[in-house]
Amino acid sequence: MESAINITVIVMIVLGILFFLGAVVGILRFPDFYTRCHAAGKGDTLSTLLILGAFAIYQLNDMHHGWYITSGKILIICFFILVTSPTATHALLKAGYLFGIEPWKKGDNKKESNK
Repeated sequence: MESAINITVIVMIVLGILFFLGAVVGILRFPDFYTRCHAAGKGDTLSTLLILGAFAIYQLNDMHHGWYITSGKILIICFFILVTSPTATHALLKAGYLFGIEPWKKGDNKKESNK
């Protein structure tokens, strides 16, 4: 049983790291502000939830004094990230839209200019 939990934890952590790397690639490769923020917001939320979920599962496996309190705190942090990260990304994108940043259109060869 313990080896199955360890394998699950390792897989979740590796997937979380891969999603972080995918977000980094998206930030570097995407052409404009909106697509970069989309990559950052999605990658950040999913990878953080995967890694913290792996920590909570590993903590539940340990069964030492206070294991349920630690896992509960991690799950509360996961809920907080699940609610606040998309909200913050939306607020950032709306501020960019209100500031007048134009979205990239297909056929636009120029990269975003720094204002």
